[in-house]
Amino acid sequence: MSLLEVSGVSVEERGNAVLTDISFTQETGQNLALAGETGAGKSTLLQLVAGLVQPTAGTVHVAGRRVKGPAEQLVPGHPGVAYLSQQFELPKFLRVEQVLRYANKLPADQAPTLYEVCRIGYLLARPTNQLSGGERQRVALARLLLGAPRLLLLDEPFSNLDMGHKTVLKAVVREVSERLGITCLLISHDPLDTLSWADHLLVLRQGRVVQQGPPRQLYQQPTDEYVAGLLGSYVVLTEALAPRLSRPASRARRGAKLLVRPESFSLGPAAAGLPGTVQQVRFFGAYCEADVQLAGGTITARTSSADAPAPGAAVGVSLAAGAGWYVA
Repeated sequence: MSLLEVSGVSVEERGNAVLTDISFTQETGQNLALAGETGAGKSTLLQLVAGLVQPTAGTVHVAGRRVKGPAEQLVPGHPGVAYLSQQFELPKFLRVEQVLRYANKLPADQAPTLYEVCRIGYLLARPTNQLSGGERQRVALARLLLGAPRLLLLDEPFSNLDMGHKTVLKAVVREVSERLGITCLLISHDPLDTLSWADHLLVLRQGRVVQQGPPRQLYQQPTDEYVAGLLGSYVVLTEALAPRLSRPASRARRGAKLLVRPESFSLGPAAAGLPGTVQQVRFFGAYCEADVQLAGGTITARTSSADAPAPGAAVGVSLAAGAGWYVA
């Protein structure tokens, strides 16, 4: 039996469909992420799983027990499910240790491990009004985990964090699953947050699931440009360039577009591929992206910073075998 079972759920607000006929499952220990544009219904879906939103249709079960909505019980929520929203709050003017003590439902010998996982041991004596944003978030997370949930829901946990705090929180989320045995479901707009973490990815658009599966599959085989754009940059090969550069894994369909990820292109000497001229180079630290003008169109290629060509350079463009995917 799956830990989480979402079956045909729909949500309407003031006559407008927010979620429509969504179904998926999540196994114990499986890292699941939701992706989608702003307004796609991601937060509503997370709140529905937490028992904070009443479904118009369908059911949600956690560990075999149906999740009741706020219209069915006095206190919204579901046992064994913890939800960290984007608007979390901590009691003011209390020390961190006091906040956590009041929330603790774990045996005394387990709490120190949780504090270690959340990287907050050094904060216990500090008042909550003297914490940074990243520290406050980790304390809020620890307070939820002290309730011993089986399923942890995280709504945009990495947004508004600097790189340092973001790196720390990523490590915390990973260890929450690995060391504490808590299954996690999260939302993130940044594909770098989800592609490297998730075992399964669910993409929403206008309240509907448009594609789901392993992150690698969705990245390399998106169903359309919407999914492709959510997970990274891409190039649409023109009809003039496609047959000269590519032999994609999928077959062409009438009216379909051929999408290619920038890292699938290779740049070399002009004689070693389709000749082109570098128009612009953008530096991103470990890699660069170069816009190359070819006869028949322009492509964007990703290359290491050490091997990046200069603007105006003559290059030869080649494409990895099987790269590219046709979409409607």
